[in-house]
Amino acid sequence: MTLANILEAIILGVVEGLTEFLPVSSTGHLLLAARYLKFEGDDSFVILIQLGAILALLAVYAERLWRIATALPKDREAQHFVLGVLVAFLPAVVLGVLIEHKMKQYLFNVPVVCYALIAGGLVLLAIEQFKIEKRFSNCYVLPLPVYLKIGLFQCLSMIPGVSRSGSTIVGGMLLGLDKRSAAEFSFFLAMPTMVGAFVYEFAKSYKTMTTDNLGLTAIGFVTAFISGWFVVKTLLDFVSKRGLALFGWWRIVVGVLGLAAYYTMG
Repeated sequence: MTLANILEAIILGVVEGLTEFLPVSSTGHLLLAARYLKFEGDDSFVILIQLGAILALLAVYAERLWRIATALPKDREAQHFVLGVLVAFLPAVVLGVLIEHKMKQYLFNVPVVCYALIAGGLVLLAIEQFKIEKRFSNCYVLPLPVYLKIGLFQCLSMIPGVSRSGSTIVGGMLLGLDKRSAAEFSFFLAMPTMVGAFVYEFAKSYKTMTTDNLGLTAIGFVTAFISGWFVVKTLLDFVSKRGLALFGWWRIVVGVLGLAAYYTMG
């Protein structure tokens, strides 16, 4: 394990933690970063550092999750919200099982990621200009059809570079949620989605995992946890006050640079 390997693991861990919950696409950023850093770790590295980001989200929301869990047997609002999250989660489960292999076969490449980053950036800039009627300011009591529609928007993130959080936040805003509520629900929907994706990928890959890069994986895991924790703690206030335009410009810049590197260096 060289110093260069350690720095690469730190960078990729930070990239995973920062981008997993921002509307900028963690999958796209990780694919580009790993390619241009020439990272030589196996698939287990990416799978396991994602667990660090998942645990960061669960750690920040632990108290709130406990309140929902303890209220669940008797509280109708808690029951409705949990059902809503499951309804929103369902489309990604069905579509993921049906087309996940084809998506990875045809869409997981640099040009697709970069064009998706640019397109998503333009969407974030555009939605900041729309005057959408705000009908909901509480993501805990949405009608079930709204939860389902947000889940359908999340399915767009199966295209690498689109962003799971970006698609759910934009979808929520188009359906009448204010920015803060849309971003907060994206966190709750991330929990079953990320845990499900992690378990699915781990079940497919655990037999081929090795301990050769265990140290690098541990470094990436810790940095993903720390950076993910920071994002979850600060994102809601940032989106409420500053909006999504900064993330839109970031996506466009990264997408353009990624295409320039691809077409000049290959």
